[in-house]
Amino acid sequence: MSSFEESYLGQLRKLVGNRMLITPAVRVAIQDEQGAILLIRRSDNGKWGFPAGSMELDESVWDAMQREVKEETGLDVIAATPIAVYSEPRFQFTNAFGGQHQMLAFVFRVDEWCGKLLTETDETIDARFFALEELPELPPVYQETLADVAAFDGSLILK
Repeated sequence: MSSFEESYLGQLRKLVGNRMLITPAVRVAIQDEQGAILLIRRSDNGKWGFPAGSMELDESVWDAMQREVKEETGLDVIAATPIAVYSEPRFQFTNAFGGQHQMLAFVFRVDEWCGKLLTETDETIDARFFALEELPELPPVYQETLADVAAFDGSLILK
């Protein structure tokens, strides 16, 4: 894992400052056999969310998804289904460092995974499966992702 400054996005930010960028990223929904959803607690802001992150140069969306899951949970993705692409202007946000982003997020549902869940990594301070009726507070975009996971019928959701 490289530092933010060494990452593609970090290098791009050095050149363009905080202006709005379209940021290709992945978000990953992993459920256990009982339907509980895996959430990670981010080390940078302490908030709960899905395993997620930006693509790097020389990396496919699939590779980014596998890398982010491994980095944030220790799990290896064996099989996954792309369920949604979020690109609407309403998905704009400003990160903790003032960088403005219009999200281009590829949302995956993991169908098969292996490995031992790590509860703490370089990027996370906790990771665990939550029953859907016992979820911590989540931002609206993550609530929308949960709804999309539940509603997915095999047709890619485009937003």
